[in-house]
Amino acid sequence: MSVKAQKTALRDRLLTARAARSPLMAAAASQRISEHLLASDEVTHATWVAAYVGVGHEPITLPLLDALRGAGRQVILPVLLPGRKLDWASYEGPDSLTPTRLGLLQPSGRTLGVEAISTASVVLVPALAVDRDGTRLGRGGGYYDRALVRVPRDTAVWAVLFDDEVVPSLPSETHDRPVSGVATPSGITRLNRS
Repeated sequence: MSVKAQKTALRDRLLTARAARSPLMAAAASQRISEHLLASDEVTHATWVAAYVGVGHEPITLPLLDALRGAGRQVILPVLLPGRKLDWASYEGPDSLTPTRLGLLQPSGRTLGVEAISTASVVLVPALAVDRDGTRLGRGGGYYDRALVRVPRDTAVWAVLFDDEVVPSLPSETHDRPVSGVATPSGITRLNRS
């Protein structure tokens, strides 16, 4: 089976498992993820945090985004561009978000440019799964793989996941960009990237 076919099969399985998770379980897990992130040294000392708005069956991130703003952090969120690229804009609260053609929520304010992600001290990314080497399985659009090439190597790049989505290994391709850690309900796990 090709790597692409393996990824497609994994995505289907992981999305089905997420959809089966009860909303109460997902909300409680999301709350624990937020608590761990807010208590981490990296987030505590961050000036800028690049994040995203969890939608559908993803971990819920809006309370985290509001807590980060309340703690004085500058939060930037992705804005979809043509060519599967991400621009960035400041998060100014839930009322500043607008839906996109992909069902995501993004800020409606002035954009900061595709390079803005490089200024973040911590980058929180969506994922369906991450393996112990930092290989991240996203939804397959490649938006984050393109954006993460702009992030300095020593920046904390963490995927936000449920516990059972940290797996022993995942198929990968040369364009896949690894993460340096995962934030789950069980805590923050920092990974060694080669």
